[in-house]
Amino acid sequence: MGVLPDTWTWLTTAEHWSGDGGVWARLSEHLYLTGVCLALACAIALPLAMWLGHGGGRRFGGALAINISNAGRAVPTFAVLVLLSLGPLGDHGDLPTIVALVLFAVPPLLTNAYVGLSEADRDVVEAARGMGMSRWQLLARVEVPLAFPLIMTGVRTAAVQVVATATLAALAAGGGLGRIITAGFATYDTAQVVAGAVVVAALALLVEGVLALAQRLFDPGHRRRPAPAAAPATAVPAPTAPTAP
Repeated sequence: MGVLPDTWTWLTTAEHWSGDGGVWARLSEHLYLTGVCLALACAIALPLAMWLGHGGGRRFGGALAINISNAGRAVPTFAVLVLLSLGPLGDHGDLPTIVALVLFAVPPLLTNAYVGLSEADRDVVEAARGMGMSRWQLLARVEVPLAFPLIMTGVRTAAVQVVATATLAALAAGGGLGRIITAGFATYDTAQVVAGAVVVAALALLVEGVLALAQRLFDPGHRRRPAPAAAPATAVPAPTAPTAP
């Protein structure tokens, strides 16, 4: 049999999905790890981006923060994970993996949010300021809604990256879908390796789709977009009474 039929057989075997080491258990571990890392990255990057990007942006500070965060992307996540695992954090379970993934997720979140806020339509912002809005009202009610599509693009990018990279947790004795792949390598089971990769890819696509739907549903600009105006109805003249001959 070939790799694809063997992979399909592996995926459709019920025993591979149940139990402590089954796909469902590993999937729940993977989702937990992804959710924690993404939430922490958002808590770090988004407030910083809002502070740097508010009011047209602090150009020097924004450029410095973005360049530093992007420079960190040049460092392989696996190398960071190994260094953290060999240090004091290595004795704290998934903590090295969480730190490494948070560092990996911050750059797209910070960059997109900063650009979206700093390049918000200045005419709209100035009009809102002229109406007497405070700086916090400007940020919450004008700049963030205008930057929402770019902010969500950063969240989607970071989420997909974390889902794909969280498989490295297995190399540091962590959980997640990476355990399926590493177990396949250990037993020279190519079908299991490919099946694990397929499940990770499917999860990444699912997360991307859910976040894209959430962006569409919660986009303030989309909700406020006016419906097309209906064509004016043509007046129908009132019937006239027939005149007598």
